[in-house]
Amino acid sequence: MDRARRWIEGALAVTAAAALGVTALATTAQAADINVAKNAGFESDLNNWTCSAGTGSVVGSPVHGGARALQGTPTAQDTAQCSQAVAVKPNSTYTLSSWVQGSYVYLGASGTGTTDVSTWTPGSSGWQQLTTTFTTGANTTSVTVYTHGWYGQSAYYADDVSVLGPDGGGGGGDPVVVPAVPAGLAAGTATSSSVDLSWNPVSGATGYNVYRDGSKVASVSGASTTVTGLAAATSYSFQVSATNSAGESAKSTAVTARTTASGGGGGGTVPKHAVTGYWQNFNNGATVQKLRDVPSQYDIIAVSFADATSTPGQISFTLDPAVGYTSAADFKADIAAKQSAGKSVILSVGGEKGSVSVNSDASAAAFADSAYSLMQQYGFDGVDIDLENGLNSTYMSKALHQLSAKAGAKLVLTMAPQTIDMQSTSGEYFKTALNVKDILTVVNTQFYNSGSMLGCDGKVYSQGSVDFLTALACIQLEGGLDPSQVGLGVPASTRGAGSGYVDPTVVNNALDCLTRGTGCGSFKPAKTYPGLRGAMTWSTNWDATAGNAWSNAVGPKVHSLP
Repeated sequence: MDRARRWIEGALAVTAAAALGVTALATTAQAADINVAKNAGFESDLNNWTCSAGTGSVVGSPVHGGARALQGTPTAQDTAQCSQAVAVKPNSTYTLSSWVQGSYVYLGASGTGTTDVSTWTPGSSGWQQLTTTFTTGANTTSVTVYTHGWYGQSAYYADDVSVLGPDGGGGGGDPVVVPAVPAGLAAGTATSSSVDLSWNPVSGATGYNVYRDGSKVASVSGASTTVTGLAAATSYSFQVSATNSAGESAKSTAVTARTTASGGGGGGTVPKHAVTGYWQNFNNGATVQKLRDVPSQYDIIAVSFADATSTPGQISFTLDPAVGYTSAADFKADIAAKQSAGKSVILSVGGEKGSVSVNSDASAAAFADSAYSLMQQYGFDGVDIDLENGLNSTYMSKALHQLSAKAGAKLVLTMAPQTIDMQSTSGEYFKTALNVKDILTVVNTQFYNSGSMLGCDGKVYSQGSVDFLTALACIQLEGGLDPSQVGLGVPASTRGAGSGYVDPTVVNNALDCLTRGTGCGSFKPAKTYPGLRGAMTWSTNWDATAGNAWSNAVGPKVHSLP
């Protein structure tokens, strides 16, 4: 508990420092500017660098450029700071940058003679560039630049550090040159509307341009991307170039990829603003329902849950006799009736006791094959991922893209991570959501059973409040998901969760806050998100137990959002 408190207080302090740092004004690099950092790519081990308490080392993977990168391994008492004193020119402006990877990585400069600066990232599964600027004082000839992680967090990585500005006379600086042409361009998973691309990082590059059939379609910072908005069953030619302040490289060798054909799907449609409810295929004391009993306010009905089989990744589904269906045909008829009314019925995978494991190519294929088979057998419109005991982002992403290729553009794909799973983009759940963003319908985070958590502003909020809902949803809204892919998950009644229940009026205030900027608590987002998808509840059964008070109040609010 003491370490967690120190971590939170430290995070708030560094956030404040970062806020000061970003007020500095960046300047365009001049021809005479050089990188005054020595051994900036860690190719000469830790020469010129000093790491605290032996927490730093040089590794061969992962690297951003060259053959080596820095690995810092924090402990409960040490942030694994690595620093270098660089020679600078007085009264000059420098741009400090570094490529980093991992959770809670910081970059800063001290001893500037003016305002010391720092910046940070809560986490990234791939390489991400941190950048800030500083101005030296009238008598400043040396500045310490540093990077570090955070107490008790996992190892972080840093590479290609740059302190770009006038030569301070320290020697060893490197002039900025146009980066080399990217190599290793390859096409990965293709859906009916997207293609995954990846290539080898280029040393000295600060970004990459992506070209489709000769026209630039994207600029990205890392060495991979997903090109979306493509036509089904169509071949495309892709190239990439590397960029930095000196210019752009030539385009890479082209690679050709073909999108898949559109599939039939389950016929479900999801409105711009939607209410999701979980339907219990079991009796736990809540009102027992058939699908036909679920109120019309629910747009997506998640049948809970699929079952694991003895084959890794494979899922099955069995109707529980306790819910009252006399035959599978009766259940299928209810699904078809809901779909005829414009609703989507999907199969939820996981739950508190779910044990489906997708952690290999074979299990990914087994998941996709079995999920699609159940969609065909029962008429489900898609799947919901509610794995509360961990998942592997690499293989779950593969499985879902494979399922999408089978089911087509009408696939309804939802996720219901726990709150802790969406605190950082480096988490496996968050990485999965971003990996499948091209086919993702909505992520309805469970904003309950979680205690206090950090919001997107670095402050700590307690569950059960409008601030908790809005400040934590902001992490996803600013972390890469489209507003249409974000929903607020809450219990339908006090009996629907162990803790974190909020009155429907609190949910409605949070929806107004995020979409209209009204009804907020102490946290007010910097902008509004009128495209927010909506809200989710566990469960339609607990809602019915409480007289459908939740859906009667939240449903009309969701459907009236801008």
